[in-house]
Amino acid sequence: MHRRSFAKGAFAVAACAAPATRSLVRPAAAASVAEGGRHVGAQDLDELWSAAEQARQWDARYGGGDGRTAQVVDVLATRAAPLLAGRYTEEIGAGLYAATAELNRLAGWAAFDAGRHDVARLHFDQALSLARAGGDPELGCYVLATMALQTMRRGYPSQAIEMAQGAVERAGRDATPKVRAFARLIEARAHARTGDERSASRALSDCEQLLDDAREREAPTYIDYFGAARMASDAVEVYRDLGKPHIAAGWDAQCAMPAGHTRAVGLRLSVTATAHLQAGELEQGLAVGRRAVDILAGVASTRARAYVEDIHTALAPWAREPRVRDWRIRTRRQLGDPGS
Repeated sequence: MHRRSFAKGAFAVAACAAPATRSLVRPAAAASVAEGGRHVGAQDLDELWSAAEQARQWDARYGGGDGRTAQVVDVLATRAAPLLAGRYTEEIGAGLYAATAELNRLAGWAAFDAGRHDVARLHFDQALSLARAGGDPELGCYVLATMALQTMRRGYPSQAIEMAQGAVERAGRDATPKVRAFARLIEARAHARTGDERSASRALSDCEQLLDDAREREAPTYIDYFGAARMASDAVEVYRDLGKPHIAAGWDAQCAMPAGHTRAVGLRLSVTATAHLQAGELEQGLAVGRRAVDILAGVASTRARAYVEDIHTALAPWAREPRVRDWRIRTRRQLGDPGS
């Protein structure tokens, strides 16, 4: 994908505009039957989905910058690409496009987490194209919601709102409630970044209702991790961003992330620490912040470092306090972070 030629490019948020990206999640004709190369069967698909699940686990535990997580790119090049050039039925072809789309989404997510945003966009765009080629609007919805999260984190919440809304609008009932709930959650987070409490609360309520509906429906395995605990974790950030630390504390009490989600736990604790500091609770903020840094010190994630930097910023009113200076020194030692 010629990633080096894009490495120094600017993040082109205009390319994420809703009119352009919404069309990519519209259902397309099913994958055509391929006639060349090796025969591709169900076992090949199972192996690709297994590789995707392994990549998800590595990412959650070690971060997008870890070498184990980065191996998903090798899977795309050495395993998925040759299969796409093989011989397969229409049904296998649709599954092959979907599996390769999810592997690209995971590669994009890892690059995003490692701070390589242009590389992430290349993989996300490829994932959208593959989802459409395979006639899978649900996966397209999920990919576009992931792109909306990246766009929000890059400082463009209004565009992120359009993308998240467009993902749900175009996928419609072709997407299960859990996938639509994920898109609504990202929308809520983006509304919070714009300071729109009413819209954020409404999107969060929609997410909660969709998750309730999801109990009655089977969902794709690639979103198994998403449930009430993840929603509560993100709700803490929503209300922290809205300057409502006491509401954030109520959501924090509902968080219980699954084992193995090391980075997610560390990020949530970082947000909780800043919420305590918003409420003027220095001792609690420092204590929770220490727990966050202890966890995130073992994760290779530029995004995680940015969350820790939020704690440093929130500590500014107490900058002269000896215990705050000690906290910053300890954090620098653990993360190699300037902490200033």
